[in-house]
Amino acid sequence: MSGSTERMPRLLALVPYLLARPGIRIEEAARDFDVSARQLRKDLELLWMCGLPGYGPGDLIDLSFDGDTVSVTYDAGMRRPLRLTGGEATALLIALRALAETPGVLDTDAVHRAIAKIEAAAGAAQPSGVVVGMGVREAATTARTRETVRAALQVGRALRIRYYSASRDRITDRTVDPMRLLIVQAIGYLEAWCRLAGDVRLFRLDRFDDIVVLDEPSAPPAHAEPTDLSGGVFSPEPDHPEAEIVLDPDARWVAEYYPCEELAELDGGRLRVLMRYGDQSWMVRLVLGLGGRARVERPAELAEAVRQRAAAALARARHLPVTSGQ
Repeated sequence: MSGSTERMPRLLALVPYLLARPGIRIEEAARDFDVSARQLRKDLELLWMCGLPGYGPGDLIDLSFDGDTVSVTYDAGMRRPLRLTGGEATALLIALRALAETPGVLDTDAVHRAIAKIEAAAGAAQPSGVVVGMGVREAATTARTRETVRAALQVGRALRIRYYSASRDRITDRTVDPMRLLIVQAIGYLEAWCRLAGDVRLFRLDRFDDIVVLDEPSAPPAHAEPTDLSGGVFSPEPDHPEAEIVLDPDARWVAEYYPCEELAELDGGRLRVLMRYGDQSWMVRLVLGLGGRARVERPAELAEAVRQRAAAALARARHLPVTSGQ
């Protein structure tokens, strides 16, 4: 059986392919996909179990076999073109732009054409404002930061940055030696040796307040190793404290965006999750940032920290017209 990385694109392409060729012989389709007839039959058997939520009659892809031929009798919506979320489109554009400037790429014109098509499609879709989770279009300031970082990497120069650290809720000035530009969960990062911390650090591109390319060369020490991101940017540890949080329907994206263990589905579309965190102040800001769409059930000290921070914010804002009546 072919690997899953090869099989998934084939499965996605099979339905529109078969819709355009009703009654095609399985051997002919297998040749077109460069697989054996036996493998294609296994793919068709798997497609029979795929479809729309509900997964009952009328929801699943339906195929009709007549001897050695096959036709699609119900496509479950797979005849429609692939649609990207804002975050997916942004991640793809960043990767394509990096590829276009990578030495050795044979057909850079094809890459630029793909970039132009995605940008045009994203621009046409902009008025709809459809966004999934935290996937949003890259801000102009973030795009400029990315271009500056990429330029520094290409010429091998160090950077002076002014950076907002969300975990500590403060802004610091640092000199860093760039190592690589990354995209993790549709968010751009600079991985660099931070001279202030004396260690390798990840810096979110959308948290730069200022960035300057220096004349001095980038020189990460020999022992500076790339970060293992196979588990994501944040990897919960067993000794990290746990927070039990109830998320309203509009905040359920948290369970997909951060490492969480789902505990229970609640009434009204709410979700109870268990989430480990390494810094309490970061967790407090996350909960407050959800604007009342999340409630901390435990630990008690985290819930109290959220209450105190919210009360302090209201006290500081008493003079504003929007809060003066409270």
